[in-house]
Amino acid sequence: MRAASRALRRLARRSSTGSPPCHHQSPQDYSIPHLDYTTNLSSPRAINLSPWRHQRAFTSARSGAASLLFSFSSLAGREGKAEGEVLDMEAGTVRCAANYAPLTPLSFIERAAAVYGDRAAVVCGERRYTWREARRRCVRVAAALAARFGVARGDVVAVLSPNVPAMYELHFAVPMAGAVLCTFNTRHDAAMISTLLSHSGAKVFFVESHLLDVGRAALRRLADGTSAASLPVLLTISDDGAGAGDSGCVDYEDLVRDAPSEFDIRWPVDEMDPITLNYTSGTTSRPKGVVYNHRGAYLNTIATVLAYDITAMPTYLWTVPMFHCNGWNLPWGVAMQGGTNICLRHFTAKVIFDSIARHGVTHMGGAPTVLNMIANAPAADRRALPGPVRVMTGGAAPPPRVLLAVEELGFVLYHIYGLTETYGPATVCTWMPEWDALPAEERARLKARQGFHHIAVQDVAVKNSATMENVPFDGQTVGEVMFRGNTVMSGYYKDIGATKESMASGWLHSGDLAVRHPDGYIQLKDRAKDIIISGGENISSIEVESVLFGHHAVLDAAVVARPDDHWGETACAFVTLKDGARATAHEIIAFCRARLPRYMAPRTVVFGDLPKTSTGKTQKFLLREKARAMGSLPMQRKSKFTIITSWKIGRWEVHSCFRMVHYISIQEHVTPITKTCGIFLFRIILSNEYSFSDADRIQYIDVLFKQPYKCHSSSKEQSH
Repeated sequence: MRAASRALRRLARRSSTGSPPCHHQSPQDYSIPHLDYTTNLSSPRAINLSPWRHQRAFTSARSGAASLLFSFSSLAGREGKAEGEVLDMEAGTVRCAANYAPLTPLSFIERAAAVYGDRAAVVCGERRYTWREARRRCVRVAAALAARFGVARGDVVAVLSPNVPAMYELHFAVPMAGAVLCTFNTRHDAAMISTLLSHSGAKVFFVESHLLDVGRAALRRLADGTSAASLPVLLTISDDGAGAGDSGCVDYEDLVRDAPSEFDIRWPVDEMDPITLNYTSGTTSRPKGVVYNHRGAYLNTIATVLAYDITAMPTYLWTVPMFHCNGWNLPWGVAMQGGTNICLRHFTAKVIFDSIARHGVTHMGGAPTVLNMIANAPAADRRALPGPVRVMTGGAAPPPRVLLAVEELGFVLYHIYGLTETYGPATVCTWMPEWDALPAEERARLKARQGFHHIAVQDVAVKNSATMENVPFDGQTVGEVMFRGNTVMSGYYKDIGATKESMASGWLHSGDLAVRHPDGYIQLKDRAKDIIISGGENISSIEVESVLFGHHAVLDAAVVARPDDHWGETACAFVTLKDGARATAHEIIAFCRARLPRYMAPRTVVFGDLPKTSTGKTQKFLLREKARAMGSLPMQRKSKFTIITSWKIGRWEVHSCFRMVHYISIQEHVTPITKTCGIFLFRIILSNEYSFSDADRIQYIDVLFKQPYKCHSSSKEQSH
């Protein structure tokens, strides 16, 4: 106790005198915001957008007492100062270069070059680089960025490129220069890219040669009202690695060839320094800039490698865009394990199967759209797998039918879930051996769940967002998925309000709705924005989509809300049919009604291609706009009509049944007219104050008489 008291007094003295200045860098050298977690997020001082600071004071969540854990001002680089820092004089503990170095994924390529130096690191067509060559190329590009273009610590370097070798190498070269890598979605148009260039403040802009037109158009838009000196320098990435050609720009390969031969890698001084800036995919709104730090990238890479069973020297096929959450951390993960990266500029199902056979691919990844592509590949495009191919899938909830179809081809699926804000993968559906004996459909259903958090996430929970209480593990109660831990983003770049809102109550709010099953596994039900509320009942678009994927003619499907004058909203399905397949809207609706409660089945079906991000996510916000533009379904007005139906009624009051299922109260309009062997025949008369389409009337009667809604009986009681 006395030692603890002395430690607190020392802390108080140090706090009262202020933090020592940083000696290694001037504040002007840092341009990415720093999130200072010294206080609770409710405090206006909680998140500090001042230039990066290297003095940390953390608050212990368990004790509530503040303790100064790290002083980064003593580190002037990777080696730091030899004398280090005394942490506790009485305990004899110090922090110095011998026992501390900032965590960073840059260490992975250093080890790969040393251990696997002569093994293939990157393969793209006929191009091939070893790990020793890849590291040398990265260092030379970092040197060129610093010496030729004045890139300093904290500067942003933007890239617009598919999965080519330069895109892979820039995941190391840019942070080697102390800069922040910012990769853009290759499907963005010039207007969006211009906006992101402006927001990020990029100093250098790499553009792959096939995307040069959109890159230049973005710069022209940015030039309006911007001084030439403020524009980023445009550099090209040649498709074949041969150089700039006639583009008139300096090319990536020019940097590799002409860079200074000597360069000291700018290791992070603080492991919380930014390493990448990732803009969200824009599936729900305009993209936001998510800041990753070296520590989080390092830890999430290790966790992803372990969760994905990536052993030493894998062969990884790049079907996940590297611009999406930095390729789920696997540019660093493949280096960590000394593997071989098979880069693909673009791919089809045939290219995937051919690449697997040619290179002996052991691992690949992809959104459910990639799985769908594989599962529905024509027989002529398929090739026998040379061995098990482990596929990490995520980005959207995969339909069980698709999982089953892909595994039947010999692929081994790993289902992960996460957000851009969690460095990508954050949970994994950990497989239990006893599930192997279950029927195939049950195995697929279990694997479609999102599972538990991986080892780098401190905790994931499903909570009532209003009370912050955990939902029961009953598989039914819906709550919001929330995260906390070392692999949660540093924050939204230049948006302190959004950062504080997303991390309210000490948890990262995902906006995803889920349940927890009795075994603790999480299963997503929907995005909060995607829940459809029809007649007071919640409809999970994911559940409806899973049924749609079970139709033999359906290749892809998405369900959103369509406004309805009577129900408020109804389900509207957007469906893409397989090549050569035929189906009508009536058939699709009937198929769903046979497998879902009537209120959940779509009442509208629209055929056509679905808008996608380049990571394979359906852009539902665009579909919602289309559904809203359709307006309410037309309703037929009837002055009066009579329906006669029958059902065996026990001790129930019929008109109460109508009220229970959220329709109208019929009251005196329900009249028993005959009774035969306990079967009552009812005449139901609806006055002209109510209006329904023919389909509504059929659904209305079916729900009423085929569902055993028991009610309290009143004076009118019927018996068998």
